[in-house]
Amino acid sequence: MPTADELLGQKVVIDLHEILDAAYPAGEFPQLAVASQQLDGLALRERSDHLAAAILADAPLEWAPFREIIINARDVSPGLDGWMVWPITVATARRAITADSPQAFDEGLDLLASLTSRLTAEFALRLMLRADLHQTLEKAQSWANSEDEHIRRLASEGTRPYSPWALRIPELQENKGITLPILETLKQDKSEYVRRSVANHLNDLSRDIPEQVVKTVESWSKDSSAETKKLVKHALRTLIKKGDPGALAVLGFNSQAVDITHLELHETQIEFPGSVEFSAKLHNKGTEVARVAVDYVINHQKANGKRTPKTFKLTTLALAPGEVKILNRKHLFKPISTRRYYDGTHTLALQVNGQQSAEFPFELSGASSHPR
Repeated sequence: MPTADELLGQKVVIDLHEILDAAYPAGEFPQLAVASQQLDGLALRERSDHLAAAILADAPLEWAPFREIIINARDVSPGLDGWMVWPITVATARRAITADSPQAFDEGLDLLASLTSRLTAEFALRLMLRADLHQTLEKAQSWANSEDEHIRRLASEGTRPYSPWALRIPELQENKGITLPILETLKQDKSEYVRRSVANHLNDLSRDIPEQVVKTVESWSKDSSAETKKLVKHALRTLIKKGDPGALAVLGFNSQAVDITHLELHETQIEFPGSVEFSAKLHNKGTEVARVAVDYVINHQKANGKRTPKTFKLTTLALAPGEVKILNRKHLFKPISTRRYYDGTHTLALQVNGQQSAEFPFELSGASSHPR
């Protein structure tokens, strides 16, 4: 993935500066020029916030001339695109929220929607949600009927309760399910880009209201199209890993007569970096076809001596009556940026439709001293 400096570094800010200068001949952006020299050591979102603050310091305080500058930049400069748009959307949201003009908030939302095809405005939209949840959700509901797929996606992605990178909105967690009407409008959207966001949004909601999410997708599953099936499967992925009975039933999984036998770790002493290889047998002892979702769970040793589980997808199967299936997998332990490994006893278990086998221990060594 490109670095923060490549995405929103000095060169990008110089281009942004030129675009804003052209859009605002009567003024200048000296603070933006200064800010472009102060980005070292800042993460991507910190860079966006820093640049947005500089834009606000340079631009007019009144909403109408500020809005005109952003519209000019949008309409006259095709180069206003990509990551440079992030600080523009944040500045737009902040100015719309604090402006004295009674129409500024609504016009600010419209301006964000018009920019979201250049770079998603979902992060800036969080500021609007914090300032006025209900007005912002009302606007998002109208966006769900837009002709523009980017705006329709913004209606879902921008209102997710647990959107990655984005600010948390406590009112979204307190008003559980308040965004479901938006998702209802988008459930059969013609764009995969939009439907993927709907699935991720539902997956977020499943953390707080699993029963309501299951009920919702059960209703949606009456549409047997491949697109809806894919959406529902992706939306239920976390509940499936947890073995939620309702989610499993929606996807047609049934494993009452399936036994896990001969789970075996091929080695129990693992030197980091390395791998643990395991195998197991699944046996359908029933008289009907059994559909199963098979995962494996590794309980990782932590620095405090406790272990924390992480579930990994293995496969999905349909086992005929009496059928035996042998499964094999090699799990790698290697340096990654998102996890720190520690020496000590780890355990591995197989999980079939959420039901776990016994845990099998293995020892990992050489990880604690390995650089990340």
